[in-house]
Amino acid sequence: MIENSIRRMPRPQDVLGMSTQELRDTFHIANLFVPGDITGHFTDLDRLVVGGVMPVDKPVDLPNHKETGRAYFLERRELGAINVGGAGRVVADGKTFALDKLDCVYLPIETKSVKFESVNPAEPAKFYYLSCPAHAVHPARMMTAAEATPVALGAQDSSNKRTIYKFIHQGGIQSCQLVMGLTALEPGNVWNSFPPHTHWRRTEIYFYFDLGDKVLAHFFGEPQESRHLFMHNDEVALSPNWSMHFGCGTSNYKFIWGMAGENQVFDDMDPAKPVDLR
Repeated sequence: MIENSIRRMPRPQDVLGMSTQELRDTFHIANLFVPGDITGHFTDLDRLVVGGVMPVDKPVDLPNHKETGRAYFLERRELGAINVGGAGRVVADGKTFALDKLDCVYLPIETKSVKFESVNPAEPAKFYYLSCPAHAVHPARMMTAAEATPVALGAQDSSNKRTIYKFIHQGGIQSCQLVMGLTALEPGNVWNSFPPHTHWRRTEIYFYFDLGDKVLAHFFGEPQESRHLFMHNDEVALSPNWSMHFGCGTSNYKFIWGMAGENQVFDDMDPAKPVDLR
């Protein structure tokens, strides 16, 4: 694993005096996909690890890391991965899961061996993954994008018409703590997760993709002390439990959302009124 960083989150009051570069060094992650390798970033957001795997002409193993404190990476962790590239395979303890683009796989604790593969090296798979601590075993399982639970939200006249696809959640793939899915905005729509919200019971991580060469402004911070990051394709924004998380792009796009914490209920949110934002 390419050891990129260990991200420590500041208190809300500490963010007030941070420079643009300090905000990016803390809340922004780029360069997730390295051909033929795996990247990983440990965070103190519910101990979530965020990373990417891009196998090319040979399988890439999920290695252990000293930060797990265990004999192997998933000894006390669970993992969810969504493929955002070409066709690929995930082989977990000898069981093979074939994932096309936007398909998801869940691996429980006590999974000892994990390999990521591309079907065609000329069109490599790109597995975006999240991992968090777990204490209960659930079956390893995959779900295609067609099988995911769709929820239509927003409207064309407010530029936020979008479809949410739930993969790892209470009504889908069962997990201990991890929740994971993706949101796709319709053409002509640019706002995501707006009106905004927070949720003290869990933290959240956004991974923006299918942006092409477009740019997106991701907003975060407390509702009365907002901050922003300019995002590009295949980049991550980290959101502590006290922070909002929403964005606006120069065109439509997709993003993968992932959470861990005390509550897996999807609509467990504390809304923030747009007129109160500062």
